Amino acid sequence: MTHQEEGQPVTSLSGRELAADIRTRTAARAAVLAAMGRAPRLAVVTATADEASAWYVRQLASAAAKAGIACDVTDLIPAETEEPEATAARIEAALTALSGEPALHGIILQTPLPGGARLAELAAAIDPAKDVDGANPLSLGRLMTGQPAFAPATAEAVLRLLDHYEIALEGQHAVVVGRSAVVGKPVAHLLLDRNATVTICHSRTPDLAAVTSQADVLVVAAGRAGLIGPEHVAPGATVIDVGTNATAEGGLAGDVDPKVAVVAGALSPVPGGLGPVTTAVLLSHVADAAAANGQLR
Repeated sequence: MTHQEEGQPVTSLSGRELAADIRTRTAARAAVLAAMGRAPRLAVVTATADEASAWYVRQLASAAAKAGIACDVTDLIPAETEEPEATAARIEAALTALSGEPALHGIILQTPLPGGARLAELAAAIDPAKDVDGANPLSLGRLMTGQPAFAPATAEAVLRLLDHYEIALEGQHAVVVGRSAVVGKPVAHLLLDRNATVTICHSRTPDLAAVTSQADVLVVAAGRAGLIGPEHVAPGATVIDVGTNATAEGGLAGDVDPKVAVVAGALSPVPGGLGPVTTAVLLSHVADAAAANGQLR
């Protein structure tokens, strides 16, 4: 482990440059695929009237357009109804229908979901060949066993950001805070695949700081603003903040307290760190799916 020298500024792991590079490459591939009559197309399914979700979908559609990828939004909440949510049965039917459309290459089920609906159960209706955000349990199982599958975009973005800044992983101790199926578990697997020694922490981990302060690389995906403070971080450690928590002022806050910068050797900012890379990776998956033409099964 490297040690942070007193007074030395922390390295900011901005994702903007990396995201721009991925988008440029994706746009070039999308143009080639379009010329072949296989223009990449993404469908986003929304099932709740959630403003934060609606904002993200608008941002995704804008980024897709810039990359030459068509983005269709299937809003399951009709404007004329007063119902705030769609039923699980309606969501599953929409995903099944979209999976059968040959001109469609990627499908995302946007969260949050209606009360009582479970992502794993509904995402099982997405064709794995079009599961560009790795939500189908079959995709996750294939990922864990080394078979062809799309990794969840956020989890893959963590590795892409670490690689971009040439952060060593082999033989390093990586600690992941959070065990969700969409970030914590898959990112732990991807780190393990890169020969890191991986520890997963969660809400039942006693003395969290005692574990996280041993990490060379700390990935925080707990969904709790400011959970990780300076006492949780070893001097010189690399810290990836996956958190995107809404603030009362309408901004975003990470799971890592900004004061960690006085201890860490490198820290990804929120916003501007992992978020842009995640969106870029997701769109690159759509281009991959179009190139594979349904063969990723």
